[in-house]
Amino acid sequence: MKVTGLAIVPPESAEEGFKVTPELLASVLARYSRSNEGISTIMSKVDLKNADKSIDRILKFVDYGHASIGGLTGGIAIAIDDVSMWLAYKLFEVSQMSDGQESSTRYIAMDPQNIPTPDEIGMPVDLAEEWLSIVSEAFDCYNKEYARLDRVAKEDPSIVRAPEETPEKVLARMRKNYALDRARYFIPFATKTNLALVMSARMWAQTIKHLASLPQKEAQVVAEKIREEVAKFAPRLVKHSKAEKSFQRQALEEHNRSLDLLKSRLSIEALEDQVWVSVDKSVPPFLKEKQSIANALKYRANRYGYCGTGVRRMRVSFAWNNMAIAELRDLNRHRTGHRYTPCIQTGFYLPEEIDREEFRPFLERQKAFLSKLMERGEASYVYGLMLGSQTPFEHSTHADKFIYEAELRTGLGAHYRYAEHLSAALGEFYKQVPDAQEWVVEGTAEPE
Repeated sequence: MKVTGLAIVPPESAEEGFKVTPELLASVLARYSRSNEGISTIMSKVDLKNADKSIDRILKFVDYGHASIGGLTGGIAIAIDDVSMWLAYKLFEVSQMSDGQESSTRYIAMDPQNIPTPDEIGMPVDLAEEWLSIVSEAFDCYNKEYARLDRVAKEDPSIVRAPEETPEKVLARMRKNYALDRARYFIPFATKTNLALVMSARMWAQTIKHLASLPQKEAQVVAEKIREEVAKFAPRLVKHSKAEKSFQRQALEEHNRSLDLLKSRLSIEALEDQVWVSVDKSVPPFLKEKQSIANALKYRANRYGYCGTGVRRMRVSFAWNNMAIAELRDLNRHRTGHRYTPCIQTGFYLPEEIDREEFRPFLERQKAFLSKLMERGEASYVYGLMLGSQTPFEHSTHADKFIYEAELRTGLGAHYRYAEHLSAALGEFYKQVPDAQEWVVEGTAEPE
């Protein structure tokens, strides 16, 4: 794997321009908040040729906590190549205040060579060959079904729901996406991917601390590599990123709860869809004035429009019993609020276009392997999951963010399973907030 830092340092401009590193920026702004001198006066006292000396002098004077100063560093961008999809998912889960992107499954290699080594993920030595064999078979299943579905779509273009007179080049892309979006459930969660995140030093320190405290070997190794890279931009602030007892204990608690759930729910059958939505409309007794739902929503031209307080003050929690990891990877990136998943396999999703019975021997084998890891309490069990593995998933946020997500994930070109899941959640939301239905733009995800 490779971790690379990308820092944008503004060029020197005219009188008011200053070229600073992220850590110098943080220290200067910390000093700025304890002075009425103005930024130019403060910068005139900074020796840009000896930034470290200036940083140390300011931080010695300013007795703020490291977190409040670390948040002033601006965005530090880190690109992380060749980590498992599981680790990418975990990074997005714990990075509550980041912006980022991950490689789409449409653009990464679907090959047994594109996975970490057993040693890199802490797979038990005596199970390494079996794991490699299962991963290899999973890619075989994927490639077989991808080729078949692509062929079916060529023979009957209507199944991709393309509008009439769609150009052939566009139609070919739609066929490819149709095949990939249905075959992808065989992709191992261990498959390597790339991602990039942009955060302040404060949030990088928090994220690194999370990773370093997880029981998975890959997470701990990557935490150290990220720490080394972030240290190039904020060496003083990143020192607060070591594993810490409360993080370690909570990570272990979550791991043990996940194993307990896995022992009682491990399955390869398809689960019946269940959705749960809880809406909290309560307001303080001294702020009872409420805006109508119509006035909170009707002025938006699209999902990027601004919602009023009647919606923004409303808390919404929503959860599914059976979110396939394929969908979880994207829904987990909606970073407002908190997300929680035990990351287990309570069932295995395959679309109706795929003959489940044909692949049952593989699924049974994969389930038996998961059971071995589970019984040993191995943290590496997550690398035995596939993108079709179904797990409970909960997200708590506010109604404006929920509505944005629902409109996005049912909108034009959205994956069909996103549309099914979010449409069901919207149905439950409407039961509790009926006035919203007129103003929420629920799509049909067409064309594919």
